[in-house]
Amino acid sequence: MGEVANVVSVTTSKPARHASAPTAHPASEPSPAPSPTEGLRFGRIPITNIQPVIEDGKFPAKAVRGGDIQVRAVVFREGHDAVGVTAVLFDPSGAEAQRTRLKPLGKGSDAWGGVLTPATVGEWSFAVEGWTDLYATWTHNAQVKINAGVDVDVMLAEGRQLLSRAAKACPAPADAKVFKQAAKALADDSLNTNDRLAAGTGPAVRAAVGRFPLRDLVTRSRRYPLQVERDAAGRGAWYEFFPRSEGARRDPTTGLWSSGTFTTAARRLPAVAAMGFDVVYLPPIHPIGTINRKGPNNTLVAGPADPGSPWAIGSAAGGHDSIHPDLGTFGDFDAFVAAANELGLEVALDLALQCAPDHPWATAHPEWFTTRVDGTIAYAENPPKKYQDIYPLNFDNDPAGLSAEILRIVRLWIGHGVKIFRVDNPHTKPVWFWEWLIGTVNAENPDVVFLAEAFTRPAMMAALGRAGFQQSYSYFTWRNTKEELEEYLVHVSRESAGYFRPNFFVNTPDILTEFLQYGGPAAFKIRAILAAMGSPLWGMYAGYELFEHVARPGSEENIDNEKYQYKDRDFAGAEAAGKSLAPFVTLLNKIRRAHPSLLDLENLTLHRSSDPSTLVFSKHKTIAATKDEPARKDTIIVVINVDPHSMREGQVTLDLEALELDGLAPDGTFIVDELITGATWNWGRQNYFRLDAHLEPAHILHVRR
Repeated sequence: MGEVANVVSVTTSKPARHASAPTAHPASEPSPAPSPTEGLRFGRIPITNIQPVIEDGKFPAKAVRGGDIQVRAVVFREGHDAVGVTAVLFDPSGAEAQRTRLKPLGKGSDAWGGVLTPATVGEWSFAVEGWTDLYATWTHNAQVKINAGVDVDVMLAEGRQLLSRAAKACPAPADAKVFKQAAKALADDSLNTNDRLAAGTGPAVRAAVGRFPLRDLVTRSRRYPLQVERDAAGRGAWYEFFPRSEGARRDPTTGLWSSGTFTTAARRLPAVAAMGFDVVYLPPIHPIGTINRKGPNNTLVAGPADPGSPWAIGSAAGGHDSIHPDLGTFGDFDAFVAAANELGLEVALDLALQCAPDHPWATAHPEWFTTRVDGTIAYAENPPKKYQDIYPLNFDNDPAGLSAEILRIVRLWIGHGVKIFRVDNPHTKPVWFWEWLIGTVNAENPDVVFLAEAFTRPAMMAALGRAGFQQSYSYFTWRNTKEELEEYLVHVSRESAGYFRPNFFVNTPDILTEFLQYGGPAAFKIRAILAAMGSPLWGMYAGYELFEHVARPGSEENIDNEKYQYKDRDFAGAEAAGKSLAPFVTLLNKIRRAHPSLLDLENLTLHRSSDPSTLVFSKHKTIAATKDEPARKDTIIVVINVDPHSMREGQVTLDLEALELDGLAPDGTFIVDELITGATWNWGRQNYFRLDAHLEPAHILHVRR
């Protein structure tokens, strides 16, 4: 695996290493004299600013199996000799698994970049090597001096010596023969100077050097950790629904509701799977408190038949280790999970660490809460919002006891087939607790995934990622303009990708943005395209496909919010009437599954558009060859009008180098297939577009190879 499988050392100098990297020597051989760089921060070739490195390796960078990791470093040396840079990947056993040559990222910047791709789950690591590129140094000097008529014989002799040594050191007979023949031609004074130089710098030699770089003064950084997790940790499409609403019915005579159950909710699963989702996420399924229960639209007084908020967990019927009696039994839940799994869906369960006033913990463990001066337990607040039906936990009075109880609960639900937890408001609990809990759980069950529902300050969101959360909700929901989206896409795909995996949820029961309230159906389609194409993780809450857009006055929440009451939606009827986004969502998820480039995070490139409301980005991935298929490239270009109220037109200017085209037609064009409409076009560096938000607001283009 990898672009560079071998190296050739053509000098007798010993490799120099980074000062912090120990060098092992066989016990039977005496240790050489210490290097002058021993104990220093700089090795023979300076290597700095390595990425992805989290706090100098204190925390591992995140990766998923088969995902491309963008490795970057600043590498340089004194003088004018050419530098080469290699990234080396080590598997969990410590063996070298991949070696890839990094490319310069900008003229004069000394920055280098490239891709490593870990193949399996586990604790991997990587290092960066800097070295003097002997061949590049010689070819540059030879061409400059020979063209000037300076040191002609010396330069030809140096080339002959270099390639002769390469021939002896090269382990591949065919390439060794190329080096040997080139060295012989360089020494042949019956040829003219230009022919001798051409023999040493021709395509065959350069190709052989590409396979076996001629390196000297090799300096390796220390190894940095890379935690490689399963696909669900960093890839997937999520769908959220309330089990109690699926199958809920209202009596036309009394007006009273009967709750849906796990059995009725399971009937919704085939439609969720048919739309191409990978995860079905359930809000809390536990008993709901009766004290201070909220009524419809978050009113402070609930009627006797109002179900209350599922996040107000706990009553006389039990707490976090119990199931709401209206939903069914543990056997019913197990059957629901099994039905989901048979359809290729995983079940994500809400882990909401808070309690209703009548939760059993409030009586048995008052030390797990905050008691106010008047003796009452403090309820939750997020000004201006107040949650009188919820008590937040306090981890400072009995951290060991409370932590042990929560671990017990997580283990309980893992035992019932739950491998994904969406954690409610993790930023209101100590970071140390999450580091401990996730570390403990993942040591026992590496497949368990935790999603942080943390819409909070950047420092806390970053800390939760470092502490172990595999993914997080993000600020995507509030990034709407071209400028905002460009800045955010660069941030999540480049700057924070090592520790923060964003799940681009387009809506939640708590979030109905003004963009969706006033943008019409076009806004719903635009946000779905941005989420599904822009991140390998995206999600939507039920009702999005029905364009639910009416908010409770003065808020970003849906009116008649499902958090406080039942909803009976006619999904099938809306789709039959052509008033559902479900077919388009299905198409988006189908495109995602067909194109691996869309399921990596760090491979996004922005392109230019002349229109201030049209965003253009591409995602590119090279898929390694297997025993059944040759290597191939997958490239998607997205051109999207982010103004839901208008038609936009203009010019797209593509960065062709980022697309890694194998070759252009004589007229400088290449073929793209439009994946929404099925059209096929010739595109090039400059391309005209016209996008009507009310018809098709975007082009999703696949570059034909």
